[in-house]
Amino acid sequence: MITIKRQPTTPGEILQEEFLSPLKISQKQLADHLGYDVKVINQIVNNRSSVTVEMAVRLGKSFRTSAQFWLNAQQAVDIYRVMENIKDFPQPIIIQAS
Repeated sequence: MITIKRQPTTPGEILQEEFLSPLKISQKQLADHLGYDVKVINQIVNNRSSVTVEMAVRLGKSFRTSAQFWLNAQQAVDIYRVMENIKDFPQPIIIQAS
């Protein structure tokens, strides 16, 4: 079983720390640019909402990254959360050669 040693950086943290802050873009400015309500961006930045495929595409186009970049970050967080919450993992299936 793969053990994840630390919680992955969330897409919201990446968005705030690597894009919004350095570029001096407010959440409101980004929301307006993307055509969303500022609440949507705020929820992502504050890790209360996940990055959807549509949002990943829009962020990718806006910041010249790939949609996959944002989706990979979201998927890493999702997997980590599930791994932290599941207590009884099933045993591996052993396939015997015939």
